[in-house]
Amino acid sequence: MWIHGVEVMGKVKDKETRCVHYHSELDRVAMKFYCCNMYYSCIHCHIESTDHPVSRWPLEEFDEKAVLCGACGAELTIHDYIDGGASCPTCQAAFNPGCERHHHLYFSVNKRK
Repeated sequence: MWIHGVEVMGKVKDKETRCVHYHSELDRVAMKFYCCNMYYSCIHCHIESTDHPVSRWPLEEFDEKAVLCGACGAELTIHDYIDGGASCPTCQAAFNPGCERHHHLYFSVNKRK
């Protein structure tokens, strides 16, 4: 599905990147995966849709734009996303604060200190 001009793969349900796995009002980000350079709604969508393992973004790549805000379409760097708390730094749309528990699935480290 094309969302704000960006192709988002997986079992996407709406124009804010929600999928069949995560679909609350606050689930509005898609992640670009390091292994294939494609956006997916979530890690489950990636696993179900590809034939390769997930690779996490290395710390030295955290300045790459790899997070898509489903509300406004801003592509955020990994640093911006992690450091921004649970909202988009561009449009201030709220993100699911529980997603922080999954950062280790996408990124090499959870937080920058």
